[in-house]
Amino acid sequence: MADTTEKQNRDACKVLDKGFVKLVDFMGGDQRAVESARVTFGSASKGEEKDRKLVEYLLAHAHHSPFEHSVFQFHVKLPIFVARQWMRHRMASYNEISARYTEVLEEFYIPAEFRVQDKINRQGSAKSGALDTVRLLAIYQKSLESSYAAYRGLLEAGVAREMARMILPVAQYTQFHWTVNARSLMNFLSLRMDSHAQAEIQAYANAIAKIFKSRMPWTWEAYSKHEMKKRV
Repeated sequence: MADTTEKQNRDACKVLDKGFVKLVDFMGGDQRAVESARVTFGSASKGEEKDRKLVEYLLAHAHHSPFEHSVFQFHVKLPIFVARQWMRHRMASYNEISARYTEVLEEFYIPAEFRVQDKINRQGSAKSGALDTVRLLAIYQKSLESSYAAYRGLLEAGVAREMARMILPVAQYTQFHWTVNARSLMNFLSLRMDSHAQAEIQAYANAIAKIFKSRMPWTWEAYSKHEMKKRV
């Protein structure tokens, strides 16, 4: 029982205030990538030491296709604005909860604090102690409460769910299943763990990385070395 609980904890992470990442299913692993690479030469595993070196060689020389044979399926709960950034990663499969079929819950992302616009990176933000966080959060939460009250009012008046949802903001939480191979997953991590990515999606990428590391430790080690060299 203890082993099962430990495994579940490794495969689930709380993210932001109400979000999470959970591993639903997994196929393959480090050894699958090795087998998929060696099959081109008609050979199999040559022992852990040589297999680990092969994984590192594959990533160092951009031989990425063997990693497409290891697949992750995640259940993710996240704010809509993070989901829309996430879905820019198109080499994957998505199934998202539909507000046409179900009524939306009153679940919004409430940041711990606001950031200011970055003066150098036009699409980014930066921390600042100059903002009156208490006052600004009150404005923010009042708007969220108002939008949800309007949503409920439209539904109660008989408006279809597919139209009532239009009034809700992108801070609304949504959920989806994400199925992705290890190659595409590493691309996601490279872009979304980067310091230039928005802080909220970085938090999800870091959670995904923990699960990836626990399931494919050889690949994670080689990937980390490769990423560090790229950033030097």
